[in-house]
Amino acid sequence: MQTPAFTSTIASQVEEFTPTFEARIGPELAAVFAREQEDLRRAGLPGGIAQVGDRLPDAHLYDRDGHRIGLGEALGAAAAIIVFYRGAWCPYCSIALKTYQHELRPVVEAFGTRLVAISPQAPSTAMRAARDAGLRFTMFSDKGNALAAHLGIVTVPSPESVHARAALGIDVAGYNMDRTAAIPFPTVIVADATGTIRLIDVRVDYTTRTETCDIIDALIAL
Repeated sequence: MQTPAFTSTIASQVEEFTPTFEARIGPELAAVFAREQEDLRRAGLPGGIAQVGDRLPDAHLYDRDGHRIGLGEALGAAAAIIVFYRGAWCPYCSIALKTYQHELRPVVEAFGTRLVAISPQAPSTAMRAARDAGLRFTMFSDKGNALAAHLGIVTVPSPESVHARAALGIDVAGYNMDRTAAIPFPTVIVADATGTIRLIDVRVDYTTRTETCDIIDALIAL
């Protein structure tokens, strides 16, 4: 199998994007988000996160039409790349998802692997944002972060950051199915066909993401 050429890492795209983003939102809001990121890095990974070798939990998700579906049914009898993202409102999530779509699609087709993206957003919100961004992911909604909680990857933004996003017109709780501001840490999981986790990469600093080459390495190792 010929893997795609990595013309631009997620890290390099973020490095290019961030100064423009901070200039657009202004120094006061940029300082709020910088403090948020520093606090997240300082706190580090929480305890209780799922580990390599664990089985995926038997949780339920919601598909694009709002129908409830079991995780096993959603993934089928195939290895899977599962991308947990905070929401369509997060520009760093958009950078990662677009990169994964571009670089992982030929790999997914070659391996017969499922590639799914999961967020706590309502299905209509997730699908509308995906359509606007030209994403062709299989999208699922994790109501109340139920699956993310089983995996130990849920976080709650600080009130200061919630207010800062509200100033930008972003209502995180309003977008989520359970109307709370809880979100997952950006996380990529590679699971084999039995539902056993072979890679789990949890990012407490949401400006960093799992690079495509690391995901492909995990698939090759299956």
